[in-house]
Amino acid sequence: MTDAALSTHPSASLVTRGLFYGLVGVVIFGGSLPATRAAVLGLDPWFVSAARAVGAATLGGLWLMFMRQSLPTFRDCMRLALVGLCVVIAFPVLTSFALQFVPASHGILFVGLIPLGTCLVGALIGTVRPRRAFWPWAIFGAVSVVGYAVYVGGGQFGAADLLMVGAVIATGVGYAEGARLSHHMAPAAVISWALVVCLPLSLPAMILTWPAAPEIVPASAWIGLAYVTLFSMFIGFLFWYCGLVLGGTARVSQIQLFQPFIGLGLAAAFLGEEVGWGLLLGSVMVTIAVAKARRYA
Repeated sequence: MTDAALSTHPSASLVTRGLFYGLVGVVIFGGSLPATRAAVLGLDPWFVSAARAVGAATLGGLWLMFMRQSLPTFRDCMRLALVGLCVVIAFPVLTSFALQFVPASHGILFVGLIPLGTCLVGALIGTVRPRRAFWPWAIFGAVSVVGYAVYVGGGQFGAADLLMVGAVIATGVGYAEGARLSHHMAPAAVISWALVVCLPLSLPAMILTWPAAPEIVPASAWIGLAYVTLFSMFIGFLFWYCGLVLGGTARVSQIQLFQPFIGLGLAAAFLGEEVGWGLLLGSVMVTIAVAKARRYA
């Protein structure tokens, strides 16, 4: 049975497996910002961004060889470069610098807007045609995040907030373009090729920003870097895409609504960050906005 058939008419057992794989993927993604925060507290943000891309590209290259994936066309390479620029380079760089100044729990609220950002970009490039009712909920979600950021910032929208907005926009572009490529490429191949295509940028950047005294870097920073390299940028995508294929995109994608809360819990548990009622309320409002908007996307 083909992937398309599986996603359209999956059996009950396949749906269960798909939901399980999707949940594992979301839990992995939920730890991305807390792990990045741990990494940048002891390592240069440029090095963290480059090293995670190089490590994940190595895994992606091995996966491509093992699965005997064919080489992409020149046109697909250009699109893969855009995906890589947004997801492999822009998102890690922007979030790494932002998380030097704000807690991971603060950034997680912005990340909750990524599904809406993806739909907005999809609407602009013509791959998604949302109904009119989508837009009020999209605005509601954005206003919720901006309102919380301004409240916490004492009436100002800080530089770290602007970096997180840029990360959301970049990810929306990367995901939307990646979704378009996934129509004729295996989804896991999309992220793998995007990582490999970015190696000419990420590898020199990693070498140039290598820490002068790696032995004095806290172990927590190396653990955070290892997590975002192995899990956030590669293994998480494999679980997530496998879940979408087995259980169906419409069903499994709803699990992503829990990602902000998973991330907040991990930030509180492993980084000791305080999760107040304002942050929880903002997360609930964003989740409601995403859930409602998806019905009309």
